Amino acid sequence: MNKEQLLDKVLSSDELPTLPTVASELITLTSREDATLSDIAKLVSQDISLSAKILKVSNSAFYSFPQQIGSIKQAVSLLGMNAVRSLVLSFSFLSIKGSKAPSRFQFAHFWQKSLAQAVASKLILERVEGADTEEIFISGLLQNLGELILAKTFPEKYDNVLQSIEDDQFDTMGAEDAAFGADHTFVGTEVAKNWGFPEVLLLPILHHHDPTSYKGNDKKIHSIVCAVYLSDLLINILFSKKPEDYHKQFRKEARQLLGLTNEEIEVILEQVHIRIKEAGKYFNLKIKSDKSVQEILQEANIRLSLLNLDYDQMNKQLIQAKIHLENITRELEEKNTILDNLANIDGLTEIYNHRYFQNVLDQEISRANRHETTLSLLLIDIDHFKNFNDAYGHQTGDFILKEFSAIIKDNIREYDTVARYGGEEFVVILPETTEGEALTVAEKLRAAIDDTTFSDGRKKYHVTASFGEISAQPVTEDNFSKSSFIARADKALYAAKESGRNKVVAYTEKKKWFSF
Repeated sequence: MNKEQLLDKVLSSDELPTLPTVASELITLTSREDATLSDIAKLVSQDISLSAKILKVSNSAFYSFPQQIGSIKQAVSLLGMNAVRSLVLSFSFLSIKGSKAPSRFQFAHFWQKSLAQAVASKLILERVEGADTEEIFISGLLQNLGELILAKTFPEKYDNVLQSIEDDQFDTMGAEDAAFGADHTFVGTEVAKNWGFPEVLLLPILHHHDPTSYKGNDKKIHSIVCAVYLSDLLINILFSKKPEDYHKQFRKEARQLLGLTNEEIEVILEQVHIRIKEAGKYFNLKIKSDKSVQEILQEANIRLSLLNLDYDQMNKQLIQAKIHLENITRELEEKNTILDNLANIDGLTEIYNHRYFQNVLDQEISRANRHETTLSLLLIDIDHFKNFNDAYGHQTGDFILKEFSAIIKDNIREYDTVARYGGEEFVVILPETTEGEALTVAEKLRAAIDDTTFSDGRKKYHVTASFGEISAQPVTEDNFSKSSFIARADKALYAAKESGRNKVVAYTEKKKWFSF
């Protein structure tokens, strides 16, 4: 059959995936020039489950916003309509499952690899100066959409395609073309066009196997096409049987296509498996491969070196390889620990950052829920901090932030968590702490700061801080939410500043203010 006949059969097939109502209407809405952020938020909010998923990702390290996002309207405002559209489409497609009939096409593996490609695409494009990364995630995720469509609409025939690929008769596109008269890039692009996808999402699907085939002048689309193409090479290092070949090709073409430096390429190679593992949590998809690129390449080199050895040599090599791998594993664990710290520690103050705070607060809420214990939260703001920067310069401001953090850290329990919330704001999580106990801790911290002379060797500074406190007991009540918990502490902090600063104010469920 020719391409037109194939497309007719695909579009008329009962097995063709259909977009959820919200996703379909969102594509139409975002194609209109008069669409507003409020229109987008109103539409997405109609699907409660989808809204919850988007808020979960928006508040995760995937975006690392300094403030808590509590509504879809706020998410749309901060992310932009194209990024929200990408998230809606991502969740919509990741929900597509295969039939129960036996098949060579493994849907779970397909989505694992597709999610990995989406993460890799975003990681690559983030290294390109001035690049627009709003649509890159969904472009990476859907680059092989045509494979999914062919596998669902022609399951038996596509099984034969996969068999011929396994038998090394064809590569993927050659096998598809021989069986259908077209490959998955054509099918994916045409079906997405039928769904109303904009050009910025269509062209990466069409050109992702050959970025040089894109002849347009749009720099944004060119960068996306190249990043999506490179993501396939990068992920094949993790998933293929010949990782060393893809590793060499990725490094070469990343420099040629996007002008990435060796240092930028190294960062991508070091971070990709960590980012993929994190994304699996955000999108509720288990990713099987969690080995780093370095581990995978090391194992491949060992396998290659063993091919021509006799038995005794092989045993010796295996022993040496085992020792070497143990050393590599230990080094990687140390590097991963450093990377985790870089991801979780604020570089200036050397305490935890906003991202880590959000994760720990989720854990402590769950723990308090299970054990029916009280959880308290302190929000802290350095009084008139801007004056220090204005009067003495930002180096002085940085010095005060570091010293301030050290005082807080030295005056709380080992299992309490202190983090930089943003700017001159800090937050302390106090597990198993009642309101009265939390107020005592807050007053102790306030007094310690007030009594400390901040001296940088040149000048001495007097620093004070305002505290907002909130306690929850129990956290299992129906109207409890993390965002409202933080918001109440924020209101108490605001009250402390409004009433003169350098004091502690508590917020209770009865909405009465108590100043310590």
